Amino acid sequence: MRLVVAQLVVALAAALCVAQAVGQDATNPGSSVSDQQARPAAQPANAVPVPAPSTSPVDTEPATTDSPAVQILRSFKDSDIKFNLSDLMEALRDKRHEGWVLAGYPDPKTSHPLIGAGFTLDLPERPHVQPDPLNPHPFLEPSSADLWVAAGLDADRLDVILAQYRTRFAAWHKNGFRRRIPALAPQITDGEATQLLRIAAIQAVYNARAYCRNFDRLTGPQQMALSHLVYQIGVNLVRFDDFLSLLNDGAPARTLAADAPQNALASDRDYWLSVQHTLMQTQWARHYRTRAIAVIAMLDPAYDDNPSSAEHLVGASLRPAVLYRHRGHVTSLSAVSTRNSRPHASGHKRKARSRAKRRA
Repeated sequence: MRLVVAQLVVALAAALCVAQAVGQDATNPGSSVSDQQARPAAQPANAVPVPAPSTSPVDTEPATTDSPAVQILRSFKDSDIKFNLSDLMEALRDKRHEGWVLAGYPDPKTSHPLIGAGFTLDLPERPHVQPDPLNPHPFLEPSSADLWVAAGLDADRLDVILAQYRTRFAAWHKNGFRRRIPALAPQITDGEATQLLRIAAIQAVYNARAYCRNFDRLTGPQQMALSHLVYQIGVNLVRFDDFLSLLNDGAPARTLAADAPQNALASDRDYWLSVQHTLMQTQWARHYRTRAIAVIAMLDPAYDDNPSSAEHLVGASLRPAVLYRHRGHVTSLSAVSTRNSRPHASGHKRKARSRAKRRA
């Protein structure tokens, strides 16, 4: 009898445990939902799989509309050159070179509109083929509008300035326009003119590499001189055949050898004296003697040691341009300027000769 009672107690306890377990499952719906999520629903055999949504971040930045030239100019780094770009900009602002005007004014030679430190406002994009097969660096000749945008200025303002320039030029003509330069109201700020100068200087540095295949071997002043030259002369530098030929093909082979020191070419004094002499023979150097002395002197390997001495050596060798011939005598620009500084000297001489004739 006791055995039967014990068995009944055990059976009742087991039944009670099962009931409690079933009650917990019924009151915990989260467990059943998670189980359903863990087990994917069966799909028909011919169902087309739907791709899962991409979790990669969406690029919301708009695609750039800048031209390749603008992108190249904006990618410039100060470490690309051995001189300080601000030094070149400061030299170009010097009145001995380009000057500084904050309104559109005509170029004295071409009548193209200029602004700032001689920044041309109306140039189109120009093709410029690299003629040197040994120089892989291309030329970059973007339009004035591209350079304006690369400098961070509004393109619409350029159109307004050009329209006003054309109106003034039609009324004043070139000479009258240039006489009014000091009285012109500013059309851009000093900071904007600096931005234009910087982007134009970067373009000059870029093209200087295309003109000189050994640009990276030069000293800082030599690199600056070539960049300065490109800024002032522009695409017309291709006509300096003797200078470019000596600059590239005339470099001594020993200075370009694999085991040559890195500064072998830059410090070869005889080579650079020849390059300087060739540049002195150009009409550019003779007509723009003051700025040419400053630029040519930078090619001297010893320029960093004594810039004034380097300029003095060039000035002693660079003759002024010949202006005209009169009665077999050659008159130079410096002689004309000296004579013009004494306007009454010739009148006094004529009067003295007349008195001498009367006495005779």
